[in-house]
Amino acid sequence: MRSDLVFGALTHVSNRYQLCQLASKATRKLHKPSTRLQDTTNEVLAHFQGTNPMRESMPPAAAQKSAAQSQQRRAA
Repeated sequence: MRSDLVFGALTHVSNRYQLCQLASKATRKLHKPSTRLQDTTNEVLAHFQGTNPMRESMPPAAAQKSAAQSQQRRAA
């Protein structure tokens, strides 16, 4: 059940609002048009049970590239 997934994910994120925000962002990024949105949401919550979604997961090179892109956007 989804409630079990939510309570499992709350072990890593103490704020329910923040969990909702993280789950919705991850669901939007990972969703494939050929699958149901509910299934994608369940997969995201199941993933959050085993890992900390608050942890910085980008490799250093990707983080630097992202920072450079954001600085370029500000300059434009």
